[in-house]
Amino acid sequence: MRKIREVLRLKYESALSHRSISASTGMSKGSVSDYLRRAGEADLTWEIAQGLDDAELEQLLFRDVGRNLPPPRAPIDFEWIHRELPRHGVTLLLLWNEYAEAVAAGDRGERPYGYSQFCELYSRFQGRVDLVMRQDHRAGEKAFIDYSGKKPVIWDRETGEAIEVELYVAVLGASNYTYAEASRSQGLGDFVMSTIRALEYFGAAPEILVPDQLRSAVSGPDRYDPDLNPTYAEMAAHYGTVVIPARPAKPRDKAKVENGVQLAQRWILACLRNRRFHSLDELNEAIAELVERLNTRPFVKIEGTRRSRFEALDRPAMKPLPAERYVLARWKKAKVGPDYHCEYDDRYYSVPCALVGQRVQLRATATTIEILHGDRRVAAHARSYGPKGMVVTDPSHRPRSHREYGEWPPSRMIAWGESLGPSVAEVVRRILESRPHPEQGYRSCFGLFRELKGIEPARADAACRRALEIGSPTRKSVQAILRRGLDRVDIRPPPPRPRLVHENLRGGDYYDQKEMEKNHDREPENHDIHDACPDGHV
Repeated sequence: MRKIREVLRLKYESALSHRSISASTGMSKGSVSDYLRRAGEADLTWEIAQGLDDAELEQLLFRDVGRNLPPPRAPIDFEWIHRELPRHGVTLLLLWNEYAEAVAAGDRGERPYGYSQFCELYSRFQGRVDLVMRQDHRAGEKAFIDYSGKKPVIWDRETGEAIEVELYVAVLGASNYTYAEASRSQGLGDFVMSTIRALEYFGAAPEILVPDQLRSAVSGPDRYDPDLNPTYAEMAAHYGTVVIPARPAKPRDKAKVENGVQLAQRWILACLRNRRFHSLDELNEAIAELVERLNTRPFVKIEGTRRSRFEALDRPAMKPLPAERYVLARWKKAKVGPDYHCEYDDRYYSVPCALVGQRVQLRATATTIEILHGDRRVAAHARSYGPKGMVVTDPSHRPRSHREYGEWPPSRMIAWGESLGPSVAEVVRRILESRPHPEQGYRSCFGLFRELKGIEPARADAACRRALEIGSPTRKSVQAILRRGLDRVDIRPPPPRPRLVHENLRGGDYYDQKEMEKNHDREPENHDIHDACPDGHV
C-alpha cells in the first residue's frame, strides 16, 4: 500500500510521467498504469487517499482483496553474463542453468526466464553494450549529488592533528549550477542537512534528486530496485521532489556530478591547498567564496555562466521551497514490549496497551518521538534526554488492570521469585521499587525470568544472593554472576595468615623500636650553650 500511495502522490502532486514514477518506485510501468487506472475508475484522488488507511485503500482499488498475483520474473544480471561468457568452456546454456538454480535457491517467489528468452534478452543487451548515451537534461529536472574522493582537511588547534572531512557536491543538470560544502561525514544526518542546504542555495527544488547509492540515501542498495532510506525519502517528499538513485558502479548515470566533483577538486581544493583551517565553519566560508567564483566564471565553449544559465533555465522550472525547513527525523523499527513501551536511544516510550507484541515504527526528531503502526500515528511524546533507561509513559496508554493494580501486581512478580528462593524474590522486589511505577520494572523482571529459566533454583538463589551482597541487585549483575560461575565462589574474605616466628626474623616490632630510638636521638636537649662549652668559647 505504501508504494501505491507513492504512485498516487507522484502522479497527482508531482505530475510525473509513468516512466519516471516507475524508476522512482522500482515498479514496472505496467503496474504503475494499472494502479492509476484503478484509481481513476474509483474516482480516487491524492487528497482522498491521504485520509484512508491501508485496508480502506485496498478495498477501494481491488475487488478481491489479498488475491495472489503471478510471481514476477527474476532479473538477469547481463553484466555478469558478459564477463563470464568469454571464459574457456563457458556457454550460454551453462550460465542459464546457474541463473535458474540461483533463482530457485533464492526463495523470493520469482520465476526464471526460459532459456530461449534468456538468450534473446542477452542478445539485445549485447547490441547495446559499450554504447554511451548522450543525456539531454530538461530544465529544472534533476540535481546530481555525490561526494569527492579527495577530501579537505581541518587542523586541530591543540594537537595539530590533521582531520579529513567530506566534500559534498550537488550539480543541476541543465545549467551545471554547482553547490559544494564540507561536512564531518557521509552519515545520514550530515547527508540530509547538506542536501537541504543545497536546495536552499538553489532557492528551489528540482523534480528529481540523483544521489549515489551510499547508505545514507539507499538503505538497501540494488541494481534494479533500491530501497530508499526512510529519512531521506521523507526529506524529499517534504520538498516535493523524487529520489532516483544512480545504479551502483555506473558513473555515467551521474556524469554531471562526476564532472562537478572534478571541477570542485580543481577550483576549490586545489585553491585551498596552501591554507590551514581550524574549524568546519572557517573552511566552508572559504569554499562558499570559491563556489561563487566557479558559478560566475564564463563558459569556454558557450556563452554565459552557470549562474546566468541557472536563472534562465533551471530556476523558472523548479518548484518553490516550502515555508518551513525539513526537521531531521530518524526512523527505527521496534517491537512493543509486554510493558507496552518501545525503546529508542536507550529510553522507553509508551504506546496503547492493545499494541503489545506488535511491530511499530518510531520517527524521532530532536524534540519529539512519534510512534506509527500501519502508517497511522498511535502515540507521540516529547523526546527524553534524561538518564538512560528513563521511561516516558502516557497514563491513557495503560490498561485498566494496571491503573487499578489488576492481574499483574508487583506481588505476582515477587511470588514468582519466592518459588526459586528468597534471594530471587528480594532482587525482584528491589527492581520494582527502583522504578517510579512498579509496572515499569516488568521489562527487567521478565529479562531476569529469561536468564533464570532452566537454571536450578539453588543456583539461581545463590546468584541473586551474591548480587545482593555486592550491592547490585539488577538483572545484568545476576547475568554476569551466572556466566562467570561466581555463584559457586565464596564471597567472604580469606582468614588472615598466621604470623611466622623464627629466630632469624626480626619482625615488625623490631623496626618500630628502632624508629622510636632514632626519633629520640633527634630531640634537642634544653641546656645552656655555656654548659656545653666549659671554657666559655662558642
